[in-house]
Amino acid sequence: MKLAHLSWPEVAAISRETVVLVPTGSLEQHGPHLPLFTDSLLVTRVAEEVEARCSDEVLLTPTLWLGASGHHLAFPGTLSASFSGYEEALTQVILSLKRHGFHRFFVLNGHGGNTELNGIALRKLKEADPSLTLGHSGYFAFIGELVGKTLTGPLKEIRHACEAEASLMLHLFPELVRQEKLRDDGLRPSGDLRGMVHLFDEITEQGSYGFATLATAEKGKILYDAAVAGCVEQMRALAAGYTLDSIVKDPT
Repeated sequence: MKLAHLSWPEVAAISRETVVLVPTGSLEQHGPHLPLFTDSLLVTRVAEEVEARCSDEVLLTPTLWLGASGHHLAFPGTLSASFSGYEEALTQVILSLKRHGFHRFFVLNGHGGNTELNGIALRKLKEADPSLTLGHSGYFAFIGELVGKTLTGPLKEIRHACEAEASLMLHLFPELVRQEKLRDDGLRPSGDLRGMVHLFDEITEQGSYGFATLATAEKGKILYDAAVAGCVEQMRALAAGYTLDSIVKDPT
């Protein structure tokens, strides 16, 4: 079920055990070879396929596309919410539907800059109302170990306008990929430093991070199919309900 396509009486008739799926993306630079809307396009397509396969169990909201993208603002065309503005927008989506009786929510993210804020927003909501069922993840996390077997470049994860994202775009939106401009890019600190915070123009030359020249539509299909399958499994498990079981084995 797609929230945007329903009338209010149709929403009123939906079971309140339904899982509300909230995609989050961005509109920000993705190097010279991918469109600004890449994150939102990809997470929306995954979420729509999940809804199509779980239409009786999932209520899909429109994608929250204005992400936390301040670290990309050096590149023209990037639009960004403030941290507080983004968090508030996500919170109000959930609170609005909570008022209407829904209590199961899952945020499916397509933009790394949203990750921490998604977690913070959901933690605040859970503290305020422990009865809510809340979760969040990037769609790429559902691909699991398959990503290491699929990507052929040195980076075995999704980064930015990289082998993975470019492959997904070649599979799903090939007309939007500037294939003649695919390039490898990325800078990293010398030495074994961890946890450093940088703006994106500090760590790239033209805005991408990874090995986009290795991207193929075939790789993109493998990654997409895996992401959808993993997310479908998650939504069905949430819709069915789950318990918290002891991690300690019964000695008897």
